[in-house]
Amino acid sequence: MPAFQTPLGALPSRFRRERVLVVGCGDVGLRAARILRGRVSLLALTSQHARAEELRAAGITPLIGNLDEPGHIARLAGIATRVLHLAPPPRVEGAAHSGAWWRDARTTALVRALQRRSLPQALVYGSTSGVYGDCNGAWVAELHALRPATPRAHRRVDAERAVRWLGRSGTQVRILRIPGIYAPDRQGGTPRERLLRGTPALREQDDAYSNHIHADDLARACVIALWRGGAPRAFHVSDDGPMKMGDYFDLAADLYGLPRPDRISREEAQAQLPSQLLSFMGESRRLDNTRLKRELRMRLRYPTVREGLRVDEPG
Repeated sequence: MPAFQTPLGALPSRFRRERVLVVGCGDVGLRAARILRGRVSLLALTSQHARAEELRAAGITPLIGNLDEPGHIARLAGIATRVLHLAPPPRVEGAAHSGAWWRDARTTALVRALQRRSLPQALVYGSTSGVYGDCNGAWVAELHALRPATPRAHRRVDAERAVRWLGRSGTQVRILRIPGIYAPDRQGGTPRERLLRGTPALREQDDAYSNHIHADDLARACVIALWRGGAPRAFHVSDDGPMKMGDYFDLAADLYGLPRPDRISREEAQAQLPSQLLSFMGESRRLDNTRLKRELRMRLRYPTVREGLRVDEPG
């Protein structure tokens, strides 16, 4: 089966009139574009002139604009029939001293630009499972209360509110809550480098559950959600195998033939590990992906990390 066979089957010829705009066309956006190439007209917003040639080579028309400068993106109004929004929220330095540290000004600017003229039929927003905060390892469905615990998660919640507002005007809004993304052909997309550095993991009694999705499955979910699913609707784009973080690293080590990481207590981790890594270790939840499979009718190609990590890394 080709790696990027369309998950929707052979798209009708009328879909060729569709114009799909990708906002935040990084690794996952390019994978989604590869699925759609030749079936729709593809556009991508980029603030980097240097990326224009790369995007054209991928069959995408580049649009130069910066979400941090709303005046530059006014021309996005009416330009696309469907929008895939994967741009991350801005990083706000000195968040504790800023009254708007929890706002995602980029998504607000995009929504305002899209409202200026004929609205897109659908908008798919790539959010994060971090919006739930720490759930003490409980199973979590999409209706679970949002309790973001980090500045970046607060900004994702704000972005979700902004795109839902667009949905009130008639656009079919679908929110994808995404956990850890991995893929052997993705830069930094496997635990190999962490294992080679010898970064320790938490001992069993202190460990947290984590969730994962292969980048190819995520790209397929993005494409499917552009046409399928209720609105406004949120979906967990996660595989079938939530597992303790330490078990994930042990599995990867065994597959790669590398030593398993040392296990340390949470107190030892506080002294040894960087704050960003500690923030991930401080949130434990297991994502229920029933809605993804039932409503989007998504069949995972990599239902667990065991299948996804088996693919040899390039080089």
